[in-house]
Amino acid sequence: MEWFNSVIKAIEAAFITGDRWKLYLEGLGVTLEVAFFASIIGIIIGTIVAFMKLSVRKDGKPTLAAHIANIYMDIIRGTPVVLQIMLMWFVFMAGCKNGVLVASITFGINSGAYVAEIVRAGILAVDKGQTEAGRSLGLTQFQTMRYIVIPQAFKNVLPPLCNEFIVLIKETAIVGYVGLSDLTRVANQMTSKVYDAFTPLIGAAIVYFVIVKILTKLLGRLERRLRKSDNR
Repeated sequence: MEWFNSVIKAIEAAFITGDRWKLYLEGLGVTLEVAFFASIIGIIIGTIVAFMKLSVRKDGKPTLAAHIANIYMDIIRGTPVVLQIMLMWFVFMAGCKNGVLVASITFGINSGAYVAEIVRAGILAVDKGQTEAGRSLGLTQFQTMRYIVIPQAFKNVLPPLCNEFIVLIKETAIVGYVGLSDLTRVANQMTSKVYDAFTPLIGAAIVYFVIVKILTKLLGRLERRLRKSDNR
């Protein structure tokens, strides 16, 4: 029973004493806040970049916008996100003291490069016959994209976009670099207070796991509903 009592004491010291659980709760709030705003920024940037990458000239060659989109995606996906957030905090937005803003923009820009591929793949997955049918009905290219292609592509990209949000929740564990007390940093700081690294870090890991598991379950339900709607 000694090991059991020691475990209880470790849990009490890491989470109960001095209402320390509130610090973890606040840290979780910061994590979700950054992930939420970053996902919105990422979707906006990714959608714009996807259309830029799909743009072609009359001769079928990529436009200047397509080349710019490719350069952006290569740079973002070819560099570590931790380096990106450090550059944003110490260089590009050095005067900004709002860590949530800096982190949201950084992760939004990073996520945008991956969302762009998701959106592009979703649009390309729509059968070309749908576009041809729209044009044969007298719709312009813009109208065909707006009323026919995009609504169908939305079903294709929605599950991957939700999955990107789940990924962002885990990736934001490095926001401590910009001075934010997110869930990971709170757990790390707690190790020096209770002289125990295992309990606080395992506690944070469990919280991450539960949040991701819940979101994954919800995503699974969403995908099943979308499949049912497609079969009707």
